Amino acid sequence: MDKDFHIFPDRASTLAGQVDTLYYVLTGLSVFFAALIFFLIYLFAVRYRRRSEDEVPRQIPGLLQLELAWSVIPFGMSLVVFFWGAKLYFETYTPPDDALEIYVVGKQWMWHIQHPSGPREINQLHVPTGRPVKLIMASEDVLHSFFIPAFRLKKDVVPGRYATMWFEATKPGIYHLFCAEYCGTKHSQMIGSVVVMEPIQYQRWLSGGDSGETPAVAGEKKFQQLGCITCHGDKPGSRGPSLKGVFGAPVQLQNGDVVTANEDYIRESILNPHRKITAGYTPIMPTYQGQISEVVLLQIMAYIKSLGTTQK
Repeated sequence: MDKDFHIFPDRASTLAGQVDTLYYVLTGLSVFFAALIFFLIYLFAVRYRRRSEDEVPRQIPGLLQLELAWSVIPFGMSLVVFFWGAKLYFETYTPPDDALEIYVVGKQWMWHIQHPSGPREINQLHVPTGRPVKLIMASEDVLHSFFIPAFRLKKDVVPGRYATMWFEATKPGIYHLFCAEYCGTKHSQMIGSVVVMEPIQYQRWLSGGDSGETPAVAGEKKFQQLGCITCHGDKPGSRGPSLKGVFGAPVQLQNGDVVTANEDYIRESILNPHRKITAGYTPIMPTYQGQISEVVLLQIMAYIKSLGTTQK
């Protein structure tokens, strides 16, 4: 057999080994119990088969200990697998506070990626080893799914909301990137690659090309062009709340509810501003639904984050 043949992709992230271990355990348990059930069916069918028309089987009394054993043991094993999977799930979808944030927008049929220092990529993602990377993802049109087999990670990117996922690459190389949800006639062509580099090489790559504007700088320009500064300034008596330090902070609404100013709340406030009105302000902000793209929304988000955050 070809030495380069692999049933599973390479493991190239800190979580890949944990995911594989859980998968192997689940597969092993499934094979074991399936084999046991088929063996017992065969054994009982042969041993206790009816040998003549007049044969009357002997009644076997129930055994409480046996019934408890075959109920309690599988239940306990199911609980172990459940809590193991839940622990891994929360680790997978809870990024570290110091993670490098990269913005990703899916559209038919490409991935648009922008790094915090400015460089943009299409269907290719450069990341360093040994550093957590958090992807903030949105869809411009239909349902997509960001899938990196070597990292054992897949996240659906649903229109109208933000999705996040994180990883820490461990091995330099080039790895496959797929869209794992059917998104149109050219879905099979929505492929790319993740280029994992040593930290020094990654910094050279960042500084080696035309980085352009950072998302925060581009977002500030859009903030000015759209006239947001006229209402969301820092002057007393502004018609809208100040956005300095708002990201990650609790926001009191007119109906008495308190929400956290995260990515989804800010996005909704831009596209549907009358849904959640900040206490003390009137609903005069116009909607920007259909007027700005997901890329611009992420840039404005980056600018608001640059104004300060209380997120832990």
